Amino acid sequence: MINDTDIKHLKRCIELAQIALEAGDEPFGSVLVSASGEVLAEDRNHVGSGDHTQHPEFALARWAAQNMTLEERKQATVYTSGEHCPMCAAAHGWVHLGRIVYASSSKQLSAWLNDMGIAASPVRNLSIQEVIYDAFVDGPVPDLAEQVRELHLQFHEKRLH
Repeated sequence: MINDTDIKHLKRCIELAQIALEAGDEPFGSVLVSASGEVLAEDRNHVGSGDHTQHPEFALARWAAQNMTLEERKQATVYTSGEHCPMCAAAHGWVHLGRIVYASSSKQLSAWLNDMGIAASPVRNLSIQEVIYDAFVDGPVPDLAEQVRELHLQFHEKRLH
């Protein structure tokens, strides 16, 4: 169940997605939060260089593996503006991170891109639960998903003009 603390962290993810957009990257942002509520790390998309593995969720999984114990990782929460892609979901699962909370779903993103006439991703659109066994996931959040949609519209309008 989504609570006020979740909304606060998701809003930060959207701020990070806006920063990514302003830097010319696809608008995605993520925050890693400890069981006690401490923000441990945050990141935004860095795919503008052409390396499409530079997703914030993947970076946070790596950071967690290097800086947290297994038990700390299991109790942490990853907040993100958009549902993990299969690559990021797998990284999340491999390092045994805990709960995932997202503002917008992969299915929503796929529909938005389709509506804009943008070609589908070369990676299959799978939900987190199709990639990770027993994933604890919350999302999407309709009001915040609409904000994320607007960022994707802005990104693709810039690319088309």
